[in-house]
Amino acid sequence: MKSRFQLSRKKWENIKYTQQLPHDQLEAQKDEVIDKSLQVNSNWFKQILGDNDDFVTRKFMIFGSYPAALFYLSDFADQQSLNQDILKPLMSVPTHLLGRNIDRDTLQDTLMNEVLYHSKVVINNKKVELVQSILQGETIIIIDGDQKAFQIGTRKVEKRAINQPETEQVILGPREGFIETLSTNISLLRYRLQTPDFIVKTLNVGEMTKSKVAICFVRGLAGEELIKEVEYRLSKIDIDGILDVGYIEQFIEDNHMSPFPQVQSTERPDKTVGGILEGRVAIMVDGSPFALLVPVVFNQFYQTAEDYSSRYLMGSFVRIARILALVFSLIFPSIYVSFISFNPELLPTEFAVAVAGGRAGVPFPAVIEVLLIEVAMEVLREATVRLPKQVGGALSIVGVLVIGQAAVEAGIASPITVVVIAMTTIGSFATPAYSAAFALRMLRFPIVILAGVFGLYGVVVGVILIFNHMLSLKSFGVPYMSPVSPFNIEGMKDVVIRGPLWWMPKRPAFLHTKNDIRVRKNSKQNSTTDSEKAGNHRRKGDEDGTS
Repeated sequence: MKSRFQLSRKKWENIKYTQQLPHDQLEAQKDEVIDKSLQVNSNWFKQILGDNDDFVTRKFMIFGSYPAALFYLSDFADQQSLNQDILKPLMSVPTHLLGRNIDRDTLQDTLMNEVLYHSKVVINNKKVELVQSILQGETIIIIDGDQKAFQIGTRKVEKRAINQPETEQVILGPREGFIETLSTNISLLRYRLQTPDFIVKTLNVGEMTKSKVAICFVRGLAGEELIKEVEYRLSKIDIDGILDVGYIEQFIEDNHMSPFPQVQSTERPDKTVGGILEGRVAIMVDGSPFALLVPVVFNQFYQTAEDYSSRYLMGSFVRIARILALVFSLIFPSIYVSFISFNPELLPTEFAVAVAGGRAGVPFPAVIEVLLIEVAMEVLREATVRLPKQVGGALSIVGVLVIGQAAVEAGIASPITVVVIAMTTIGSFATPAYSAAFALRMLRFPIVILAGVFGLYGVVVGVILIFNHMLSLKSFGVPYMSPVSPFNIEGMKDVVIRGPLWWMPKRPAFLHTKNDIRVRKNSKQNSTTDSEKAGNHRRKGDEDGTS
């Protein structure tokens, strides 16, 4: 005998759904307006959103005379604002309106201009737009007999505090980082760009998420063609949901098969403003603590905001060290393999003997040995990132020490190989941009294989192929290797070294900005301090008692 549960389950499985989905209903009625009957409108909203337990319909009487209803999502709306700023003034006649005859013809204007204590109120009558506003946290008020609704911004989302960025640490510079709320992120930009030329344009992307995407730029600095191209690429995105700014990056980049990023992501407001002031466009998504900067060139990925906050000598020194670390992380293992396997005569005799002694007993060729240690290091790095902070740090230290020592003692790897891979890993950590560092980590493997097969010739060929690929890349029409190729002497002042600010009076030429001047005084006036203007003559007069 079958149980009631089994019978109910079979009956449930045999049900054929004929009811139209709410999304399909909205698509079919996207041009329709609400009805004059409050009951009809209430039934329609319940049909679309009634399955949600947090959907609330609150019926009440305006001034005790006119039936009306509130529609909102209780977990997404500010309940205090609803009670104090909306319901309270609507249900009881305000003192300044006592004795005034308010008829239906003037009711809407009276409520809009004299009753509602809220700054964000819009009158709308489109069914689909009203539903979308409810899903975005807003509140809808519909009055019986009126074919227009009040759309009030009551959205309230819990957000984390503004903390120091986790992925872009600096010693000198601001400590603020973006958070997941778009309005807060835009306010961080406006705090630094207090000019009417700073423009923010928004659009919704995602068929289901309707994610709010903001395009930020300074009019007069960003080229009109660049702005139009950004808007065009964003408008062509057709996907169910945009959950992070990384989704946007994958759709708008020029070459999808390149390991190199063609869009720069950052969670620092100061870095974003710096890019905007150069003539770039920033793209932000509601729900993501990162911003995208376009267009981008390769030298941006080894530059940091700290380079410009510190004195230029210190910034230049650190940048050169960073470039050397970048080169180390790319070709150091392959050069080691080529020397050991094909060209040991290029090594000093004492060093070659030491290396040969260390490799005694290792059963693998140098290329296999390096690849094994590299793979182990990548697995250890990924494990460290995914573990909790309390465990990750300890694992990285213990893992490197234990695995490295055990591999040497077991004869799987030589001590010099462990040192080479360790230096390579440290060099990859010195690259500020994670996406660029990841590209170099990926490219290390094919270059090591080429070195193991062809020696130094393979290394040279691999590096030439990488440079040739980078020279062919473009980001929103800008050559990826600018200002190195095409060469620009003004731009070279900020590539290998970080020149003094007064040496760089113009914005990058490859961005084609309308206003290319950013330092309006000549270098002589800015590079030195005139002792007469510094007040030395006044101090001297005070000491002599003549003034």
